[in-house]
Amino acid sequence: MKLKVITDSTCDLPSDYYQKYEIAVVAVNIHFGTETYLDGITIDHQTFYKKIDALGTVPKTSLPSVGQFAEVYREWAKQGYDTILSVHLTSSLSGLLNAARLGAQEVANEVKVIPFDSLSGSAALGFMCVEAVEMARAGKTLEEILARLNQVAPRVRISLTLDTLRFAALSGRISNIQSFVASMLNIKPIVCLREGKLIPEGRSRSRQAAFEQIVRLTQEAAGQSPIKLAVLHAQAPAEAERLLADLKPRVNSLDCFVGNLTTSLAVHFGPGAIGTVVYPVS
Repeated sequence: MKLKVITDSTCDLPSDYYQKYEIAVVAVNIHFGTETYLDGITIDHQTFYKKIDALGTVPKTSLPSVGQFAEVYREWAKQGYDTILSVHLTSSLSGLLNAARLGAQEVANEVKVIPFDSLSGSAALGFMCVEAVEMARAGKTLEEILARLNQVAPRVRISLTLDTLRFAALSGRISNIQSFVASMLNIKPIVCLREGKLIPEGRSRSRQAAFEQIVRLTQEAAGQSPIKLAVLHAQAPAEAERLLADLKPRVNSLDCFVGNLTTSLAVHFGPGAIGTVVYPVS
């Protein structure tokens, strides 16, 4: 088996991880009015936030087409890969997995493609892709890789706090009324992604109190078991570094990093969003 791991641009990993593990990415489309960009390819984080400030509007996102998925699969098949593991953002929040499945059907006679629901996103999706590659390089079978991913996917935990509810309201994640009331009270919501579902976990009256809740939730999710840990942020690098420094002595982390929240997720959560990803190692 020659396996290629492919994901989408809701995946968060440091740039050198993509190179080291040869993970391919299908980009989500970012729309500023009539202008369309490919997330992480034709628009970067800095340009994304500059355009929001300059235009005063929140961009829209759209899925890669079925044809785009099929084209990527064909490209890697031509390079000699006979099996493609296509790992994507939880299907409860996006149609990416369905588009991947339809793309896989288009190339069914050319290459074996296994679309996989990560039940997560961001760095959890990234850690899953890394583990799949590591297992393949170690000579594990496709069945063994899928068994491990199915075992770990429901156990991943993501905890996130938003600094502003404007983006979540405009993207349809919460109602405008909820956003208005919360902003008047300066409430910082806490949300968690568990088993593929985005769940309200609490709210705080201050940024610091929200961070304290994130620390508590992260510790509870990690326990004493070995984990991989990531802190993701949208234009809040200093706070993210402080949060990681606070967490590292409290958890058994074998791999950790601070990273930018991908623009295709920052569209919905807004500048100042910051959160953690706990990925069980065993």
